[in-house]
Amino acid sequence: MDFFEAQTLAKKRTSRLVVLFVLAVLGTIAASYGAALLIQTLLRHQGVIAETTLPQVEVLWQPGLFLSITALTLAIVGLASLTKWMSFRGGGSVVAKSLGGQRIDPHTTKLKERQLLNIVEEMAIASGTPVPSTYVLADDASINAFAAGLTTHDAVVAVTQGTLDALNRDELQAVIGHEFSHILNGDMRLNLRLASVLFGILVIGLAGRSMFHAVRFMRFSGRRSGGGKKGGGGAIILIYLAVALAVTIIGYVGYFFGRLVQAAVSRQREFLADASAVQFTRNPDGITGALKKIGGQSADPELTSRHAAEINHSMFAQAFRTKFGGSFATHPPLRERIEAIDPQFDGKFIRPSREEPAPEKPAAKSKANPPPLPSVLGQPLDRVLDPTALLATVGLLSTEQIDYAQVLLAELGEDLREAARSPMTAEPLIYALLLDPTDAPRQQQLAWLKPAVADAAASFFNQLRSQPVDVRLPLAQLALNGLRELDPAGQSRLKFTMKQLAESDAQVTSFEYALQRVISHGLDAASAPATHSVDRTYSFGAAGKYAGVFLSALAHAGTADATAARQAFAAARPQIPLMKSAVLQFMESDQIDLPQLDEALDRLALAAPPIKQRIVAAACAVIVHDGSAQSGEIELLRAACAALDVPMPPVPPPTGQPTNEE
Repeated sequence: MDFFEAQTLAKKRTSRLVVLFVLAVLGTIAASYGAALLIQTLLRHQGVIAETTLPQVEVLWQPGLFLSITALTLAIVGLASLTKWMSFRGGGSVVAKSLGGQRIDPHTTKLKERQLLNIVEEMAIASGTPVPSTYVLADDASINAFAAGLTTHDAVVAVTQGTLDALNRDELQAVIGHEFSHILNGDMRLNLRLASVLFGILVIGLAGRSMFHAVRFMRFSGRRSGGGKKGGGGAIILIYLAVALAVTIIGYVGYFFGRLVQAAVSRQREFLADASAVQFTRNPDGITGALKKIGGQSADPELTSRHAAEINHSMFAQAFRTKFGGSFATHPPLRERIEAIDPQFDGKFIRPSREEPAPEKPAAKSKANPPPLPSVLGQPLDRVLDPTALLATVGLLSTEQIDYAQVLLAELGEDLREAARSPMTAEPLIYALLLDPTDAPRQQQLAWLKPAVADAAASFFNQLRSQPVDVRLPLAQLALNGLRELDPAGQSRLKFTMKQLAESDAQVTSFEYALQRVISHGLDAASAPATHSVDRTYSFGAAGKYAGVFLSALAHAGTADATAARQAFAAARPQIPLMKSAVLQFMESDQIDLPQLDEALDRLALAAPPIKQRIVAAACAVIVHDGSAQSGEIELLRAACAALDVPMPPVPPPTGQPTNEE
């Protein structure tokens, strides 16, 4: 299953969720109506309302009462679900904090936390996604983890303290690989929708429990009121308890259906995520080792947060004990998950003990990427690429990509990685990537910056001279995580200064535009994830105008020859057969400006997955039309993919092909 197919499937699961939600609400309405009839009978028995002489059929079927119950139930469930969904609009960090998660300090000196940060960064660079913020649930000793967010830009990865303590690096990498599968497959947004729906269904049961708890704080008079035969405090208490009991029973009906929905949506995805973790790491012992330790742990599997049950379907393993048996569990039994990977499993779990990590060694440089490599400031490299193979890398992780990510991070060195993690140093680091290689123009650029920022940018510029071309966008991915911590004014200043530096020589290169696009879109999407997570374009015709702008710009980025650019654009047409020539039109370079390109990418980001897939396929065909792809073209394509929320990993040089020729 490729990235786009997984995204489409996630949307189909959303439709299935709607159907299950409707059935759950209907069950809740039926239970509420039945409870209302019982309360009516009790009130008649207590003399609160008059006895009825209506036929039994009319007593059992009261359209007015049914409509009132239906309206009230829909209002309560709908309002509760909407309220919970609105609370999730802040993105994955809201979920992590609601469970008691604490964001790991990027400069932590704890070996286990640094190990986790390194693994998350490797996975993000390898998959082409923004680096997620990383959280630890410090109060939970059980082994568990989750990924949450509306888009890849606001995603977080969280693990319990027990996970850090009990798992070795291979097992921890497998667990993070499992969570990245959910990130890449579009599961996170579905999980938050499901959590919102569940809260709406369960809120009636929570109200019933609250009513029972309130009884001990209530005081009723035992005297009879007026002359009523059955009045008095005892009757009031009895009626109150009957209502509380009815609401609680209704809540448990909702609970039943809610857990049924959770189980129906979640179980099969866990098998797929486990398989993906094995595919990513090529180490089945990692994921099976983690599962065996979960089975052998002595800690209570339930998380300490009262919100844990709401997002249990997002967790790596079952986070609470279901009241309806294993058939309603959101996760398959551990034994089944292990046997799906290791059919020879003997059924023995492992009692976890604290793993003491050794300091991690930096990754060795790849033989396929031999030094010396061209400078960031040097000429771009040509690479021969297969467009089909390039498209196939989108949204996927492989061992080779993880290995290459480790090489790129090793090339950067620990100093630059540390600088990228902090907002105070990430800002001048981004400016350094935009400084001119010639001394005089560079000094003019530095003069626009505050002295302290200018000194830091100049220092980073000197360090980047020796870095390979390939590290530029990965470095921006790392820095984006730190830049998200800037306040809105700081982010606006950053965007303005980047534009000023890029346009200082009256022209903007492909890389300068790509860098601005990656940073600006990443910050915007992270600050307002809800507005960047909705598809609004389902027609190829509606997307044609904007696809023409984007593909034309990409064609011109690879050549200065207008005829060659037109030929490259023509190579895109077979990839989008549903876009007619009248819609998909080539544009000359002087007809395209940066605001147009920005608008085009913003509009294409709202397209449905099948449209994005064909546009990315067309873009791949454009850049390889001449038999090779320059690094500038690849950077622009990866930046565009990031703007479309389509993760494209870095492209390693082919084995055996020289990479140090200009």
